[in-house]
Amino acid sequence: MKRREFITLIGGAAAAWPLAARAQQAMPVIGFLDPRSPHTLADQLRAFRQGLKDTGYVEGENVSIEYRWAEGEYQRLPARAAELVRRRVAVIATNGGPASALAAKGATATTPIVFIVGEDPVRLGLVSSLGRPGGT
Repeated sequence: MKRREFITLIGGAAAAWPLAARAQQAMPVIGFLDPRSPHTLADQLRAFRQGLKDTGYVEGENVSIEYRWAEGEYQRLPARAAELVRRRVAVIATNGGPASALAAKGATATTPIVFIVGEDPVRLGLVSSLGRPGGT
């Protein structure tokens, strides 16, 4: 191989490297945990996806969402939360009250958890305080 061919080969590989690296990066994954069935939450799911879109995240384009449903059987929540942790999601979003938030908290000490509860999260043991929630 001649010097010029070698330099061209190395230059081409160096130029292609960032493109290959970007192509191999996986998009972030959001874990969605709910004690109910998906067919009962069509409007809420639409609003969730719209909220993500409003902040620049579009499911299937630059973010993936892993859904886990308990189908009304609350005892399934801890196992479903553990599945999301094993999947190494970037964040777990819980819906459906304290049961799903507590299941997510019980499954991980490192994955951030976003939850909605209508009760005091300090009293429930979800956070240590409102001013400094701590944990995930």
